[in-house]
Amino acid sequence: MTTGTPPPTARRRSRARTFVPLAVAAWAVLEIWLLTLVAGAAGGFTVLLLLAAGVVLGAVVMKAAGRRAFRNLTETLQQMPGQPGADGSSSAPPSSRGNGFLMLGGLLIMIPGMISDVAGLLLLVPPVRSALSRYTERSLERRMRAAAPGGLSDAFQQARIHRPDGKIVQGEVIRDDSSHPDEHPRPPLTP
Repeated sequence: MTTGTPPPTARRRSRARTFVPLAVAAWAVLEIWLLTLVAGAAGGFTVLLLLAAGVVLGAVVMKAAGRRAFRNLTETLQQMPGQPGADGSSSAPPSSRGNGFLMLGGLLIMIPGMISDVAGLLLLVPPVRSALSRYTERSLERRMRAAAPGGLSDAFQQARIHRPDGKIVQGEVIRDDSSHPDEHPRPPLTP
């Protein structure tokens, strides 16, 4: 039985799938090398204290950012139209910007290594965080404008309609028109 569809061809691997693992491996090697340099200069116990302090500071930052994000979410939900005491304004509070980058900074501080600690500490600086937030927002807006209208939402809609369980079954429907429905009547439907 053939379906008439051509066999699937191997897709070309994207640049990100090629270079991201290499970049992560290079970053890990550089982090280990820097930790050994610091351990040689300041001692192993100092490096251990730095790593422990990074974990504690990162956890504190992530916890504070999570609380801030939850507080902003509850304030936003309380200001929605139809809620008691809502004034109908839908402007987000200015403190809600950059919560994701604040959490990312805490995570980078928690990851053992000097480069990730410096990057995490940079994300704790409010001007850096707000500049990065504005850049990310502009970049996303530019990409959304360049995308085809309805492209992503239509793709999800089609996937939901045609493949509700995520499986694809290829095949043919063969209808035998020689039998008539009157020859073998179906039993009545009972509740």
